Amino acid sequence: MHNHEPNVRLQRKNGAHNMNGGNTDNDQVESIVIKKYANRRLYNTATSSYVTLDHLAEMVRKGEEFNVVDAKTGDDLTRAVLTQIIFEQENKEGQNMLPVPFLRQLIGLYGDNLQSFVPSYLEMSMDAFRKNQEAMRQSMSEAFTAPQSGMRIFEDAARKNMAFFEQGLKMFGLARPEGGATNQSEVETLRREVESLREQLDAAKK
Repeated sequence: MHNHEPNVRLQRKNGAHNMNGGNTDNDQVESIVIKKYANRRLYNTATSSYVTLDHLAEMVRKGEEFNVVDAKTGDDLTRAVLTQIIFEQENKEGQNMLPVPFLRQLIGLYGDNLQSFVPSYLEMSMDAFRKNQEAMRQSMSEAFTAPQSGMRIFEDAARKNMAFFEQGLKMFGLARPEGGATNQSEVETLRREVESLREQLDAAKK
């Protein structure tokens, strides 16, 4: 039997992303309470139903805020559960995003003098990356009415994303040597994505 605790919490989130693509700086956002029991089951107090890590991953993708708490002690387990979601996603075939060298460097930073700077840096980098992703999505919609203009926006956003990634790689000592060759698999992936975009644009013209 579940005790009667609030189904949502109000938390202040700097730079929260709203549904219209803007920021709601210093706004309070509702955070759904997810209870984790000793048997590892997760309970969504807002929907009064048990959920899985896949459900929580979908909530993240939809921008739904939630906090995971220990059902018995009330301890905040959000970080541990989000990390577990990443672990599950990384182990799905074709879903991995974190390169092994990056993971090694990240692990190596634990206990390092730079450790305290890493969270803020990663958060800012991902926020900048998200804003560029919005520009890329906008270019996709514009491409249907003005293909050339849409493609230019897409290419500009892609260049900005690459610049942020290069900056991050340099920080963690992973940047390739000047003039060095780009990883072949990354080049091939980008080539396929561009080709797919061109096919969509061609289909839209017909």
